[in-house]
Amino acid sequence: MPKKSTIQVEKVNTYIVNWLKSYAENAKVNGFVVGISGGVDSAVTSTLCAQTGLPTLCVEMPIHQAPSHVSRGREHIEQLKKRFPNVTNIEADLTSLFETFKTIVPSVAVSDKVNLSLANTRARLRMTTLYYFAGIQGSLVAGTGNKVEDFGVGFYTKYGDGGVDLSPIADLMKSDVYALGKYLKIPVSILEASPTDGLFGDDRTDEDQIGASYDELEWAMLEVEKGKVPEDYSGRERNVLEIYRRLNSINQHKMREIPVCKISKEFK
Repeated sequence: MPKKSTIQVEKVNTYIVNWLKSYAENAKVNGFVVGISGGVDSAVTSTLCAQTGLPTLCVEMPIHQAPSHVSRGREHIEQLKKRFPNVTNIEADLTSLFETFKTIVPSVAVSDKVNLSLANTRARLRMTTLYYFAGIQGSLVAGTGNKVEDFGVGFYTKYGDGGVDLSPIADLMKSDVYALGKYLKIPVSILEASPTDGLFGDDRTDEDQIGASYDELEWAMLEVEKGKVPEDYSGRERNVLEIYRRLNSINQHKMREIPVCKISKEFK
C-alpha cells in the first residue's frame, strides 16, 4: 500500500466537489463523463463527480481488457449507482474498432515502437469515445490523472487520457488519491490492486513500465522541488531521481502549452 498521506481528506473532498459543481454550473453543462478503468484514480474521480448531484456517466471502454480490470471497474460502478441516483453507466467495447484500425494502418518494421504506438492508440480511441458521449449529453470529460503522472513523469497519453476538460485530482499525489479513495469507501479490490494503465493487454504494472513505484516518484518529485540532484544521493535513491528527472525531461512536451510559431509584425 502507498505511504501515508497528510491531506485532510474530508476537507479536500468537499473542496473538490464544490469546485466541480461550480465549474459545471458556470460552464452551463449538464454533468460529467468519466472513463472507468478499474483503477483508483478513475474510481475516486467518478465518486467526486457523483457527489455534485449532477448527472455522472461512467463509461467502460474495454480493448482486450484483463478480466480483473473489468470486474473491478464493474464492482465500483455498481456500488456507485447504489449510492448516487445521478450515476449511470454504459459500455463501449472498442476491441473490434482497435483490431480494425490495426488492419488499416500500414505495418512497419520497428516492433517495439509499433507496440507503444498501438498502446497510445487505445488511449486515444477511448478519449474520442468519451467526447462522443459528452457531446451527446452536454457534459464535461473529467480527467483522472494525479499530480505525479500529470506534472511529474508525464505518465499518460497525449490527447488520450490527457485529453480532458478538467482535472479534479491533478493536484493530489498518488498517496493522497489512495487516502481519498479509502475515505470515499471505494472497493477494497481497487485500493489493493497494483496500478496499471492496461494499455498493452498484459499484466505489466505502472512500476514495471516506469522503473519506480509511486511512493518513490513522490519522494523524487519533492526532492527535485527542493533543488536536489541525483549526485546528492547514492544507491536506489540516486537511481530513482535519475528515472524521475529523465521522464520529466522527455515528457515536457505533454506538460507545456503547444509551441506556437509567432509571426513577426513586419511579415504581416
